[in-house]
Amino acid sequence: MSSSPNSSSSSDAGPVLAESLGWIMDVPCAVDFVLGTTTIKVRDCVQFARDSVIRLKQSAGSDLEVRVGGVPLVAGEVIIVDETVSLRVNRILPPAGEEAS
Repeated sequence: MSSSPNSSSSSDAGPVLAESLGWIMDVPCAVDFVLGTTTIKVRDCVQFARDSVIRLKQSAGSDLEVRVGGVPLVAGEVIIVDETVSLRVNRILPPAGEEAS
């Protein structure tokens, strides 16, 4: 089987893609570190006050989820590095609709 002059192997695609999209690498994007989520009624939101407690769906010790542009990418744990709060990545999350391996 021969390949046409216009086709490239998948091994060639990485460097070509990175080169053609190089301009996008410095574009800022919103990154959210999500400790947990919940659903509450607006009635409860307007009653928030200092020392209010909001229960989350996640259990204590669960990994934080990192979302870029609203898309979950990685999960990890909070750590302290040189007096700075950081995140240690524990898992790369599969794309939406795909099973974790």
